Amino acid sequence: MHIHVIHENATWLEPLAWALDAESLPWRNWFLDRGVFDLSRPPPEGVFYNRMSASSHTRDHRYAAELTASALAWLAGHGRRIVNGPRALDLEISKARQYAALEAAGIRTPKTVLVAGREHLVAAACRHFDGGPVILKPNRGGKGLGVRLFQNVDALTAYLDSSDYEPPVDGLHLLQQYVRPPLPLITRAEFIGGRFLYAVEVDTSEGFELCPADVCAIEDLACPAGEPIRAKFTIIDDIDAGLKQRYEAFLAGNGIEVAGIEFITDAHGSVYSYDVNTNTNYNPEAESRAGRSAMTALARFLGRELAQLR
Repeated sequence: MHIHVIHENATWLEPLAWALDAESLPWRNWFLDRGVFDLSRPPPEGVFYNRMSASSHTRDHRYAAELTASALAWLAGHGRRIVNGPRALDLEISKARQYAALEAAGIRTPKTVLVAGREHLVAAACRHFDGGPVILKPNRGGKGLGVRLFQNVDALTAYLDSSDYEPPVDGLHLLQQYVRPPLPLITRAEFIGGRFLYAVEVDTSEGFELCPADVCAIEDLACPAGEPIRAKFTIIDDIDAGLKQRYEAFLAGNGIEVAGIEFITDAHGSVYSYDVNTNTNYNPEAESRAGRSAMTALARFLGRELAQLR
């Protein structure tokens, strides 16, 4: 009986693989991109941890999420223990469904308009955001890819008419309220086993690509001599107790056990939650400074789940 890790990115798997090996846990690698599955036979025994990513299509794994959805249905049909099952994957690959689920749980999200069709974006921005600042993002994204801020409708129009325009993989765009924080920071709250572990403050001054894994890191920008450099990722021990409670209730209600939830606070203190990442990664430099290891905590959680099955 093993822990089976379902994923499509070998590089992102490495830190978890090290943590599982360090805990001497038996595990198997389920790289789901293509393959053959006999649905008339029962799947293997064990704990199945789903790490399928919304950004899988950007690594030439166009149908990995769809394959995983079918595999999870097969596992669930045989009563296998799944960490982050079908509902978690459903929310991972659709921000529109994320926002509906967050709002249903009493968690505020930024004003968001769903747009199917590039030709409708400009009119929608004028109608719903008065032609002012607006964020354009794909419904199915990941890592902050494709997220762009436009200060006015002219800038949005120029982008849509340029060669830089990237159509979303599912054909769905989101126009979203730009929440301006007093400092260029967002917070990402990490949960393992459905319970809060720690939070990370993320410096967004370099843009919206906020993936914390080493493999996502970009080169440091040049700084004037003598000016202090702020770490991009900084671990903090806690967040507002009420928000934490609402997040944990939301995760429990949607069958999500491992996730990072991102939120932003405006100048008036209002909090907006805008991303639920069920394939969450952790930043090793920030963890080293804080003396924390989320991958170790995750490996131990999976180990406890396996022990219960045994």
